[in-house]
Formats: sequence, structure tokens, C-alpha cells
Amino acid sequence: MPSASSSPSASESSSSSSAESDSGRPAPSSPSSPSSLWRDGDFRRLWVGQTASQLGEQASLVVLPLFAVLTLNAGPGELGVLRAVGQAPILLLSLFVGAWVDRWRTRTVMVLTDVGRALTLGAAAVAGLLGRLGLPELFVVALVVGALSVFFDVAYQASLVRLVRRDQLVRGNSALEGSRSAAQIGGPALGGALVSLLSAPVAAASGALFFVLSVLSVRRIRRPESIPERSERPVRVWRRIHEGLRFVVGDTALRTVCLASAAFQFSFAAVMTVYLLFLPRELHLSGAAVGLALAATGPGALLGSMLAARLPSRFGYGAVLVCAAALGDGAFLCVPALHGSSAVTVPALLAVSFVFGAGGQLVNVTVMAVRQAVTPDGMQGRAAATITFVGMGLTPLGSLLGGFLAQEWGLRTSLLVTAAGMVLSPVLMALSPLARLGRDLPGSGPLKT
Repeated sequence: MPSASSSPSASESSSSSSAESDSGRPAPSSPSSPSSLWRDGDFRRLWVGQTASQLGEQASLVVLPLFAVLTLNAGPGELGVLRAVGQAPILLLSLFVGAWVDRWRTRTVMVLTDVGRALTLGAAAVAGLLGRLGLPELFVVALVVGALSVFFDVAYQASLVRLVRRDQLVRGNSALEGSRSAAQIGGPALGGALVSLLSAPVAAASGALFFVLSVLSVRRIRRPESIPERSERPVRVWRRIHEGLRFVVGDTALRTVCLASAAFQFSFAAVMTVYLLFLPRELHLSGAAVGLALAATGPGALLGSMLAARLPSRFGYGAVLVCAAALGDGAFLCVPALHGSSAVTVPALLAVSFVFGAGGQLVNVTVMAVRQAVTPDGMQGRAAATITFVGMGLTPLGSLLGGFLAQEWGLRTSLLVTAAGMVLSPVLMALSPLARLGRDLPGSGPLKT
């Protein structure tokens, strides 16, 4: 099911900016060649900064839990709380960040958030080297980094709309999302390797360096960025949020996407809490091997992106959604059966992560196409934000549940139960009108039940 990794209000800012004035962006005078975007120095600076920031973010998602497990000997419940604290900003902030970012210069937001993340991880590294970083302090680090990540992820996508011409948006988004996929490949492997080869505090400091590189690159963008109008009253934000919620709840397709995404994200958060304990403690893998196993999701996601361009039009959107979700989510059911040496388990884990990444990305892209097809232009951003909020909002509770089950039932049993919960997502889609979608996307409007 969709990972909801896209920033909740980025598409809203994109659509609204397209409908309004260019806000400083040059209007297209003629169709541009594919290479013209890369000749734009300001876009290259945005791309470098965003890529560095994504690498730092993805690496920290592995470094902090491994620091807790390997250095602080955190138990299952404590790891669950750590992951929940880092994910809580998604629930608390995602519906509001987009409206807030729209009122500020996006480059200022990106610079400030990455300065904040660099300082936070740097302070954590120093405290760790001095032996003064305990679990309470690590919780604070996870909360601050998670909150700042929500702001950055919204801001960089909104920044693209204000930086390039309208006819360059597709290529620009493709480049930025390609960077995010590459970071998902390299970030976990890098984080795991740094923890294994150096130490957890040094690994945290290395992550801070990526955020510093992002700041240095984004600050060099020269093109002026106008400050958006701030005439709207706060009540207007609440009204727009309510309209988005009402629209998604009233549409059968989008309501099903919400429910299936929530089921997946809740179970997946529980799975990952157990999984990060299962790999080093039950399978006795090193930090580098853990990072490698997680990184295999990235190449699978790249394959899923390519398949998404072909399979729905050949086999039907509904069939692809259900089958890809069942295959990708079901792959994790194989993990609890693994035993033996790393020579056997690591290749098996790589295969599981690859299949999971391919199926998940195929579902992500297909769901996005269906959502965009059934949603009116003026509601695109709010629909995306609502689905992200509902889908990702339960992840802190899932992380807590995973820690509780691992503590009460043991790692292997808990991993099997939580992985089985992920299969509820394709079941919900199979029982809904989404499963009956054919080779053509539906038009704007609700699907018939």
C-alpha cells in the first residue's frame, strides 16, 4: 500500500501556484529541451541540496534506532517509543505544514530546518561521545528531527514550483523524486555501515554533515522568490482542511485508499519496530548487514516505478493494485522463518526487501494515478494531504504496538503477527470498487459501488 512518503501539501502548493501567478518564475516562451533544466544553475543547487538532505534523513532513520539498540541496549518497548516519537510529527503537523509553508519563502524554510537538523544530530553525537546521551535525550533528538523533516519535505516540493517554468515541472519533479529513491537505497546502507565501521555517535555526526551540505547548496540559489500573500485568516485554513476531509470521506475510491493505507502503515510501523530488533538480536547481523537489507527496497522501488508505466494499462488498474499489494506485503511473511548464518539469511532478506519495494512502489504510483483521476483539480492538494494524514497518522501507535508485542510475545512470533496485519491492506482493496477498475482511469468523480 502507499507509503505516503510524499509531503502532504506539496501537490496542493503546486496546483495552487499553477493556477495563480508565477510568483517570480519565468513563463515558458517555447517548449524546452530535456537538458535545459539541468543547465539552470539554481535548479542544480536545489537538486544537490535536496539530495544531500534526503541522504541525511534516510541515514538518520537507521542510525538513531541502531544507536538505541546497539549502544544503549534499548528493549522492544523503548525502541517502539523511540520510533513513535519520531513519527508523531506526521500526525501532529502534516495537515498544517503545507498552509504554513505557503506563507514563507521556501528556501528560508529549507535552510532553517536543515540547520536545525544538523545542530540536533551534532549535539547528539557530542553527547554520545561523552557518554551523556541516554534514551530520554534520544527521544528528544528523534522528535526534533522528525518535526523538521516534515517542514523540509513540504518546502522543497513547493520550492520547485516557484523556481522553474511550468513546462519544466514534470522533469523537475522526476529529478527530485529520483533523488529521494536513490537516498532510500543509499541512506539506510550508509547509516548501517557507519554505525558498524565507526560508532553510533560518529554516524550521527556524519548525518549532520549531509544537512550542512544541503544548507550550503540551497543558500546559493540566486533567483528571487517572492513572499506569498498572507491575507488569509487562520479560520480559512481550517475550512480548507474540512473540505478536503469531507471530499475524501465521500468518495468510495479515496475512502478505500485511506483505509487500506492506514491498515498498511499501522502494521508496517509495528513490523519495522520488531524487524530492527529481529535482525541484530535474532539473526545476529551487523549494522552494515542491517543497512544492506533495508537498502534493497530502493532497487525494488525503481523496478516498481518502471512496471507502473506498463502493467495497469495491460492488466487493469484494479488487478495491479490488489496483486502488487498482496505480493509486496506478503513477502514479509517469509522473514520469521529465516534461521542460520548470515550467508543464508542476508540474500533472503535482500530478496524480501526487493519484492516489497517493487510491489509497494507499483501500488504507490498506481494509487496516485487513480487519486488524481477521480479528484477535481482544485481539491488535489487537500486530497493528498488527507490521505497522508489518515495513512501515516497511525504509525506512532503501530510502533508502540510492535514494541509491546516484541516484549510480550518474543521477536519471531511478533514479526509473524505484525506482517500478517499488513495483508489486510490488499484484502480491503480486493473487497472494494478499486478492484474492478479496468485498463482506463476513471474520470473525475466518485466510483460507483
